[in-house]
Amino acid sequence: MLNIISKLPGVGTTVFSVMSKLAADHNAINLSQGFPDYPCDPHLVELVNKAMKDGFNQYAPMPGNPFLKETIARKIENLYQVKYNPNTEITVTAGGTQAIFTALATIINPGDEVIIFEPAYDSYAPTIKLLGGLVKTYELAPPTYAIDWDMVKKLFTANTRMIILNSPQNPTGSILSEDDMRSLIKLIKGTDILILSDEVYEHLVYDGQKHMSVMLFPELRERSFIVASFGKLLHVTGWKLGYCLAPEQLTTEFRKVHQFNVFSVNSAMQQAIAEYINNSENYTGLTRFFEQKRDYFRHLLSQSRFELLPCNGSYFQCASYSKISKEKDTDFSMRLIKEFGVATIPVSAFYQKATDYKIIRFCFAKENSTLQMAAEKLINV
Repeated sequence: MLNIISKLPGVGTTVFSVMSKLAADHNAINLSQGFPDYPCDPHLVELVNKAMKDGFNQYAPMPGNPFLKETIARKIENLYQVKYNPNTEITVTAGGTQAIFTALATIINPGDEVIIFEPAYDSYAPTIKLLGGLVKTYELAPPTYAIDWDMVKKLFTANTRMIILNSPQNPTGSILSEDDMRSLIKLIKGTDILILSDEVYEHLVYDGQKHMSVMLFPELRERSFIVASFGKLLHVTGWKLGYCLAPEQLTTEFRKVHQFNVFSVNSAMQQAIAEYINNSENYTGLTRFFEQKRDYFRHLLSQSRFELLPCNGSYFQCASYSKISKEKDTDFSMRLIKEFGVATIPVSAFYQKATDYKIIRFCFAKENSTLQMAAEKLINV
């Protein structure tokens, strides 16, 4: 037996993998993992095929395909009226999670503290710990998952190095407001605290509200890594392509780590995505597309005993089952799979302390027929 000391002794298989396997084992409808069950645009696949035939089959430049970076820069300027230099401030990555890992690896040294807001995407805390950093947790509570910034301030110490934001937020579907951003600016003024802003659901903000990207605020933009995902934008989560935006000083350091992490990412897909999103019509309808799915799913579940929480963004709908059962959310989620044939995610999995508010998360990035079949089962719970 080899003597191996685990760097993440408390980490096992993710709840997403567990629930998806259970869903498959029990032939359940999978509303757990955040991926679509419908195809992407066939034209996008054709563009990948064309790029391969055109010779985009070898290493792409380490920072990313120049055409793609230029296209990203134009997209950002059109959407937010903010300029990022494609040569020095944009890096193409192997998905959003790699960008998050690399940004943390770029900055965090042993003993550095990182503030995260829980429930949180499950890669944040393990990555911080892997790098020798210390996780400082601010726990959000349903139904609104609002942030009390005066309480956040109490988490600050001389070792606070970074704050991770996620808006729209996975798993809660909450979004940060302009007031949130103004409060954050006041907190970090005069400090060297950096921001890692996970904005992979930037286009999924509903009811006429505006996505408050950190790039809209110069005081935040100058100290922020911003992470985005083509998987979420184009319904191709399995392609694992994204990008990181950051000022030149931060990007220089980010690329030092990136080049020894993945070096570069899929060449043909980069070229195809550049051609595809060069036409803004290929993504501007995304908000309405998912807003309709949200409304449809909420309407279907209005006949159930679940209490639906607000969903202002993302493609996740949280629901309380406290009027149905007093079971732990992990037990309730497993029973939903085994007895009712629907897979969800228990929200306690997104808290390090497994805080249980009797809430589960549904993914509505599914065919309407899938949502209808799932709702028919959930109405009987």
